[in-house]
Amino acid sequence: MKLKHKWINLIIFITALVIINILGQYVFYRFDFTADKRFTLSDKTKTLLQQNEKPVIITVFLAGELPPAFKRLQAAVSDILSDYKAYAQKEVKVVFVDPLAGLNQADQDTVINNLYERGIEATNLSVKTESGLTQKLVFPMAMVESEGKEFPIKLFQNLDTRGNYEDNINRAIENLEYIFTSGLKKVISGDNPRIGFSESNGELSDLQLADAIHTLSNSYLVGRIDLNSIDKAGLDKLKMLIIAKPKKPFTEAEKYKINYFVMNGGRVLWSIDQVNAELDSLRGRSGQMAINSNLNLDDMLFMYGARVNYDIIADPANSAEIPVSTGVVGGQNQMQLVPWIYYPILLPDTAVSVVKKLDGVKSEFPSTVDTIGVKSVKKSYILGTSPYNKVYNVPKLFSLQMVGEQLDPRSFQSKPQHVGLMLEGNFLSVFAGRPLPATITQAYTLANISKPAKMIVIGDGDIFKNQVSEQNGTPFPLGFDRYSQRTFGNKALLLNIVDYFTDNDNLIALRNKEVKIRLLDKAKIKLEKIKWQFINVVAPLLLLIFFAIFQHYYRKYKYAK
Repeated sequence: MKLKHKWINLIIFITALVIINILGQYVFYRFDFTADKRFTLSDKTKTLLQQNEKPVIITVFLAGELPPAFKRLQAAVSDILSDYKAYAQKEVKVVFVDPLAGLNQADQDTVINNLYERGIEATNLSVKTESGLTQKLVFPMAMVESEGKEFPIKLFQNLDTRGNYEDNINRAIENLEYIFTSGLKKVISGDNPRIGFSESNGELSDLQLADAIHTLSNSYLVGRIDLNSIDKAGLDKLKMLIIAKPKKPFTEAEKYKINYFVMNGGRVLWSIDQVNAELDSLRGRSGQMAINSNLNLDDMLFMYGARVNYDIIADPANSAEIPVSTGVVGGQNQMQLVPWIYYPILLPDTAVSVVKKLDGVKSEFPSTVDTIGVKSVKKSYILGTSPYNKVYNVPKLFSLQMVGEQLDPRSFQSKPQHVGLMLEGNFLSVFAGRPLPATITQAYTLANISKPAKMIVIGDGDIFKNQVSEQNGTPFPLGFDRYSQRTFGNKALLLNIVDYFTDNDNLIALRNKEVKIRLLDKAKIKLEKIKWQFINVVAPLLLLIFFAIFQHYYRKYKYAK
């Protein structure tokens, strides 16, 4: 009877296993037992993967000998891409490669240049070791490809190459789903929104915008826009307009075209200087009088719900450095880096998705930005200074001699000043009830209130300007400071804004994901290294020896009787 029950139980068990396996072919589910749900993809990502009907190849350039921090990033990338493969309707092939493995120097240079043309940039790291710092060339990037279209993905939005990059690992891991889902969407959708940089009012030159244009060109159609000559059809094709540091006043006709673009749901990024102040103008001179810039935009921004004030912010607690001559030795100028309080490092508002997890953004002579009460427009501050600042009204005389001044900390105690403002909603027309500008001859249909539109107003025209090499005139990456060798979050800010403004699926919300990484205390490891080596290596051996001796004498005692 007992034997019969055993056979029945065995048959039931085998039958249950077969049924579970059959159901598993049709019912898919993955369990995530982590507290922060780090292995759970969002519904947006799952939907994109399940609806995609194109094969995808994702090449990750993280392989070979890597610093420990990059090993953690490599593991995190592998984990999340495994989830992508599991949910994908079509095959998602993932490949990890070391592009420089086994190559001589000449071949490595060729590969580096070829990858750069495809948007894959190498990074030379300073890797901390017990003996000091060593240099390591890595590619913290990936490439998403599908049916001949490819999109480069930067795993780090902002990488500090001076050896402190481990502090960025957590943010990079938190951001993985956003960057891969966003890149995947760009590749499989085939959509290339048009982005225009205005150029009719003395804006930043092509060289000063070189890295911004090059970076955006990987997934957008990017060009310069002359507001004097562009017509209605050209404006209708635009998805986003970027106005970066204009110097000449806007005519009413130019403002009319911008207003038409906004009324039709366009996206505008304003990066403007309300005060005329330049560091280059201070060198070799006793000083420069900073005065108002007449851009003729105040009424327009006021109607939209923003105001850029005619002032300059100083922030001694959090500012970038500039080189200053300290004398001449042997016929050579001796330069020293000193903090320049009029170059505040702006802090992102972590409550706003578009700037969440960004590093500090370098600014140059920024002005404060205020909101105006427009009920149909939602307003969010996105960039600001530290609480230790001072606002100077203009006109004001500036001189490089200011770097040696003794500052009174009490005079800089203030609330954080806002420099960046995001506006979303239905904007009022600037030209409602006003006559048509004389030079507008084409028929425009202009509503009194816009379709849902977005814009960001930043009180600094240099936010998206890359520095240029004095030796060969080539542009540096946006956000990189050639003097301090520090990389700020300016490029990441631009990319996030453009992604948010051109994405109708609001994928930027994926940046709200938070992953807690339990990092080891390096200082404690160094202090207690011998202790833990003893516990992990010697202690187990001693325990084995102890139990062997104990067993020997126990058996001897037991069987000696």
